Amino acid sequence: MSSSIITITTFFPTVGAIVIMLYSIIQLRRGKSREEIRPHYRWIAFIVSMITFVFSLGLLLGFDSSKSEAQLVTKLSWIQELGVYYHVGVDGISLWLVLLTTFMVPGAVMASWTFLKRVHELMIFILILETGMIGVFVSLDLFLFYLFWEIVLIPMYFLIGIYGGENRIYAAIKFVVYTVVGSLLMLVAIIALYYLNTQATGVTTFDLVEITNNIASGKLVIARNFQWWMWLAFALAFFIKVPLWPFHTWLPDAHTEAPTGASVLLAGVLLKMGTYGLMRFNLPLFPEVSYQAAPWVMLLAVIGIVYGALVAMVQPDMKKLVAYSSVSHLGFIVLGIFAFTSQSMQGALYQMLNHGISTGALFLCVGILYDRRHTRDIDEFGGVAQRMPRYSTMFLITAMSSLGLPLLNGFVGEFLILLGTFSSTVPGAKWFSVIGGIGVVLSAVYLLWMIQRVLFGRITKHENEELDHLSIRERFSLLPPVAMAVLMGVTPMLFLKASFNSVDSVRAIVESQSSRAAK
Repeated sequence: MSSSIITITTFFPTVGAIVIMLYSIIQLRRGKSREEIRPHYRWIAFIVSMITFVFSLGLLLGFDSSKSEAQLVTKLSWIQELGVYYHVGVDGISLWLVLLTTFMVPGAVMASWTFLKRVHELMIFILILETGMIGVFVSLDLFLFYLFWEIVLIPMYFLIGIYGGENRIYAAIKFVVYTVVGSLLMLVAIIALYYLNTQATGVTTFDLVEITNNIASGKLVIARNFQWWMWLAFALAFFIKVPLWPFHTWLPDAHTEAPTGASVLLAGVLLKMGTYGLMRFNLPLFPEVSYQAAPWVMLLAVIGIVYGALVAMVQPDMKKLVAYSSVSHLGFIVLGIFAFTSQSMQGALYQMLNHGISTGALFLCVGILYDRRHTRDIDEFGGVAQRMPRYSTMFLITAMSSLGLPLLNGFVGEFLILLGTFSSTVPGAKWFSVIGGIGVVLSAVYLLWMIQRVLFGRITKHENEELDHLSIRERFSLLPPVAMAVLMGVTPMLFLKASFNSVDSVRAIVESQSSRAAK
């Protein structure tokens, strides 16, 4: 069971999607109306997502935090002629990202509960998307990784393009174009890496672990100029997915037009695929180039931190404000990764989890108000706390966690990133840390401004006097991320301990090459 738990966790959502499809066909042939069986689709998707989460908890039971290498590994020959394997496993880096994925999907399903049209397709897309996201984090074969990376694109395109707002087609196509351009560049780099490894070792394989070991041991030596091109090909794909400034322009459109459930998964999980890719591929495969490129990447990161915060401050739309806050907060993650210290990289990984939980919850909060008022304009609200005190309490906690209030999860990640960056040996790191600190202040400005104008003050719009209290479904969608924000803020070592050795092994690879890169 321990060796197959990853496979079960990965593909169980797809099994659920197939069940929904077959159930729909059978019930319609029996003469049932779509309206009659619509609630069944939702419940099947929710139950499947909850069971998947329970399966993912099994990863913790079989995981040894004292090891840095991949665990619970399954490796089976798939396309033997090309050296492609079904090779999956988790280490301290991917473990928590898999759990983040399975944790967020039930909330996304509940956030999509109010849709009345094409419900079974909606639930199928969410479940297939979950399989793709988990697959990205557990793949240890480059071919398999790329396959899951592309699978994620399809359901998200339909979630935005079918269920989004008025400009949904524009936002969906823009999302696809940006992502595909980056993906094709990465594919070229993967193929080049495959052929170079084959020529150097005589072994045809896409196996990430084997190729990484060959580079570390000197069996595979790549010319410096060629390393730069390959590093850029991988990095651009991940920068677009993060998205790092100036590759961020697709994100506000996608978030604004996407339905709430899709926004939760886009902010909560999909964006982490980019930061995960930088830590998993760029750093260990091209350590010398990563060190040389670090000052430039950190410069882009701090520009994104400040730019995202400043643009968020002037947004009249709550959802766009949260979307631009993602540009700012994800800049912190990239900054921490390329500072190459244990503290900064641990903080970056922790901030991936924090951002997923906090920003996912913020989109849930915005979606709850939108369901009642059908507007996200900040000026349309005010005094919401008088009518919805429980909702306002959870909204406030979520906003405080996002801006980094002590004893909440955001504080731990940002503190580690800034502390680790300040002590980094990367040229200019201290200045980047200081500028990043300005971003923390700016995040407090726009989040507190939004909270003050939406939740507090007098009720100036008569529509707000009739706002309904949270339903049971809405409470159950909001409570888990709010509780997790508190838990991660109070007991960070519960999570950091499991990832330390894996993160430090990646840092050590870069550190061992930094002296050569500096010459």
